Amino acid sequence: MEKLPLLLDLTGTFVFALSGALAGVRRQLDLFGVLVLSFAAGNSGGITRDVLIGAIPPGALNDWRYLGVSLFAGVITFYFSPLIVRMSNLVLLFDAAGLALFAVSGASKAVAYGLNPVMAITLGMVTGIGGGMMRDLLLAEIPTVLRAELYAVAALAAAAVVVIGHTLQLPVAPVTAVALILCFWLRVMAIRRGWRLPVAKFRDRHDSSAAKEDLKDPEKS
Repeated sequence: MEKLPLLLDLTGTFVFALSGALAGVRRQLDLFGVLVLSFAAGNSGGITRDVLIGAIPPGALNDWRYLGVSLFAGVITFYFSPLIVRMSNLVLLFDAAGLALFAVSGASKAVAYGLNPVMAITLGMVTGIGGGMMRDLLLAEIPTVLRAELYAVAALAAAAVVVIGHTLQLPVAPVTAVALILCFWLRVMAIRRGWRLPVAKFRDRHDSSAAKEDLKDPEKS
């Protein structure tokens, strides 16, 4: 059972690296750029987690398998991008799976390092969303977690299940399975049904003034 967090980490790294590489291909980056994005998307969350809990050097920098998995995903996406793009729905499922895997592995590792329940849940979320945030920032986009359907909330839910299960001393495998399924289900349903947190209704005064001017002078439009 000690190998479970590593397996979750490597699987999450692969599926997030796929999403990062695909984002790079869509922005027409060269091979090096695609590989950088695949590594950043696949490993930023785990590196952030390890630095915060004092697991130095981070696993992604200390174990060649993380680099290997990331580059493998990047190369596959670069050379078979038409096929990957046609499977866009599948890529969204990969992203949801990666979120679940990282949220669970992050919370599990935080618990193993003795963090209190609240911080362990928070770190699980950070692990889940870190790769996607880094991918979007490198592409100069607003991170998906700040604007899309339930993302961080799904990661929080999975991390909470892991931590509660550990606190109640429940069997690890069933708890892990429930956490993964819950996060994956929440994310997929949010995409399909448009579930999202409330957004503030704000309109810039400058935009309002401009709209009024257009109404006064129709020729401007």
